[in-house]
Amino acid sequence: MTHFIPAGTVYGTLLNFRAELKALAPQMTQPPYKAPPNAPVLYVKTANTWSAHDSEIAVPANVPEVEIGASVGMVVGEGGKVASYVLMNDLSVPHSSFFRPPVKFKCLDGFLGIGPAVRDAADVPDPAAIRVEVRVDGELRQSIDFSQLQRPAARLLADVTEFMTLAPGDVLMLGCDLGRPLGRAGQRIEISAPGFATLANTLVKEAA
Repeated sequence: MTHFIPAGTVYGTLLNFRAELKALAPQMTQPPYKAPPNAPVLYVKTANTWSAHDSEIAVPANVPEVEIGASVGMVVGEGGKVASYVLMNDLSVPHSSFFRPPVKFKCLDGFLGIGPAVRDAADVPDPAAIRVEVRVDGELRQSIDFSQLQRPAARLLADVTEFMTLAPGDVLMLGCDLGRPLGRAGQRIEISAPGFATLANTLVKEAA
């Protein structure tokens, strides 16, 4: 079976859930920024991070646990419109700075699980109605309500395209909610949502 692999660049979005914005609000008034961001805060999940559905993801020996960042990616089509949606697992090494995350924490090899198949945008009339569940070894660890986005899908896309061009095949993630669970080598992560193909990956120890 052929699994979906992005044809362009994959962008992550920071601080796009209201709960996280509220939790981090006191830090936003501190240097160096001294104010909340006015535009979407993006980062790139480089191609070396991409892991297909049902593949193993290696965790470095010096990293006891990784942060599971369940998200939904908007796949851009012709004319800059959303063609489809896909589940994603934006893994990272736990870190304290969410304003400008270091590449060494976000872009390790294999640190982006990608759902096996996209769901046509025509079948998702309201992205705010998406509900995602995260399971670790079969245990429900997080439920995510995408009606809680600071910038709903359409507004996020519009705001991003005000300052950059998204090409057909690019993927823009809607963001990761507060309360992201942790996983460790030996555990299997499943990310699911009604109407979507479930994404599953197994964490393993990095080969010596």
